[in-house]
Amino acid sequence: MNKATLISAALIATSSLMAAQSALAYQAGDIFVRGGVAQVEPTSDNGKLNGADVDVSDENGFTYGFGYLLTDKVGVELNSSEPFEHQLSLGGTGIGSVDRTPVNLLANYYPLGGTGGKVQPYVGVGVNYTTYSDEELSGLDIDDSWGAIGQVGVDLALTDYLLLNGSVSYSDVEADASLNGNGIGTADVDPVTIGGGITLRF
Repeated sequence: MNKATLISAALIATSSLMAAQSALAYQAGDIFVRGGVAQVEPTSDNGKLNGADVDVSDENGFTYGFGYLLTDKVGVELNSSEPFEHQLSLGGTGIGSVDRTPVNLLANYYPLGGTGGKVQPYVGVGVNYTTYSDEELSGLDIDDSWGAIGQVGVDLALTDYLLLNGSVSYSDVEADASLNGNGIGTADVDPVTIGGGITLRF
């Protein structure tokens, strides 16, 4: 094989590799759909309700989200989950369960966006809105809440369009509670959420 052929083969191989890497590159205009499962672990100190210590159980469930890259490195993400059914106890006595549904809007920063790396870490900050429903204890009502959220995560590309995803987030969630219309205090949920699943890129 002569030198010209070797050079041509090298150029073709290099071009192919660069094209493959370019296809993997996160870039402005990319749309993401995420789905997976998560373990939710509320803070160990959930505060007091009606003078008694309140405890909110750890739970797990399905999560999903949508994302869009505004630039190669900056994107927005809207995510949520099925309702997490937390068991509640006051002073060590179970009082039933409550469904908690979080909705998060975040701005994400991808430090390796635009580089074509198969491993794409990201960090994000944003706002959390949480709704509560189906309180089992008669007369108990928990108000919806707003708070801050932060997350770190990573996507690992299996193909140009299919990626494995893992993330950890922390939300500042404080929920005011009332019993038969009378305020009984604020529960500090402050959950750490550890999730894993897949990301589809379009």
